[in-house]
Amino acid sequence: MRSEFKKIGIVVGLGLMIYSCATVPLTGRRQMKLLPESELVAMSLSSYSSFLDTSNVVSTGANSTMVKNAGLRISKAVETFLSTTADSTEIKNYQWEFNLVDDPNVNAWCMPGGKVVFYSGIMPICQTETGVAVVMGHEIAHAIARHGNERMSHGLVQQLGGVALNVAVMDKPEETQQLFQLAYGAGTQLGVMLPFSRRHESEADHMGLMFMAMAGYNPEEAPLFWERMNALSNGQRPPEFLSTHPNPSKRSADLSKDMPEALEYYEAWKEEQN
Repeated sequence: MRSEFKKIGIVVGLGLMIYSCATVPLTGRRQMKLLPESELVAMSLSSYSSFLDTSNVVSTGANSTMVKNAGLRISKAVETFLSTTADSTEIKNYQWEFNLVDDPNVNAWCMPGGKVVFYSGIMPICQTETGVAVVMGHEIAHAIARHGNERMSHGLVQQLGGVALNVAVMDKPEETQQLFQLAYGAGTQLGVMLPFSRRHESEADHMGLMFMAMAGYNPEEAPLFWERMNALSNGQRPPEFLSTHPNPSKRSADLSKDMPEALEYYEAWKEEQN
C-alpha cells in the first residue's frame, strides 16, 4: 500500500512539474499534461483507422473536397505559424488526415496526430468551404492545444488513481483504452464522449478563429456559422457539437472581441497573395 501511494505521489509530482512549464500555443494558458503525446498519437492511429474501417467514408463529391481543402490549408497555416514560435515541436509527429463520414449527427472531432473526422450532418450548417473552415479551425485548435491530453490526464488521476500511462497500459489496458476512446470520441457512440470543458471550448473558438484567418478564410463567417448552429436547438437538446459550449450570447461577444485580431491575420494573408 505504501509503495502505491509513493508511485502516485511521484506521478502527481511529475504532473505538477509538467503543469508548471506546459502552455497552450497562441493563448499561453498553463495546463496539466501527464501523458507523452507520442503515446497518444500512436493510440490514435489505431483508433482512427478502426473507426474509418467501420464507417461509411465519403471520399468523393463537393463536401468531401471542402473538408480536405479546408483541412490542408489550415494545417499548413498552423505549421507555418508554429514554426516561428517555440511551439514548433508540438506537431512534429502529426500526420494530418481529413475525412468525411456519412452520419446524420451534427458533429466533428480531431484526435492526436491531426486525425480529423467530419460527419455529414454538420455540412448543411457549414454551407460553404469557409463554413467548413470555422469547424476545422476549432477542431484543429483542440489538437494543437492538447485539450484531449489534458482531459485524459485528469481522467487518469480521477479514474485510475494517477498511475503513469505505461503502468496503466500494462496493468489496466481495458480501462486505459476505454478512457482514451471516451476522451477523444473515437467511436460511433459520441454521445458518451467526455465533454471538453467550457474553458477548452472557448479556447478552441479563439484559436480556431485565428487559424482559419491565417489560412485565408474570412473569420467574419464564424459568427454566422454559430448562429446557424445555435438555431438548430430551437428550445430542444442542442447538437452534440454544442453540448458543453458557452451560451450563444457569450460566444457572439467573444467572437466580436477576437475579430480585430483575426482580421489582422486575414489581411496579412491577403497581402501575401499579392
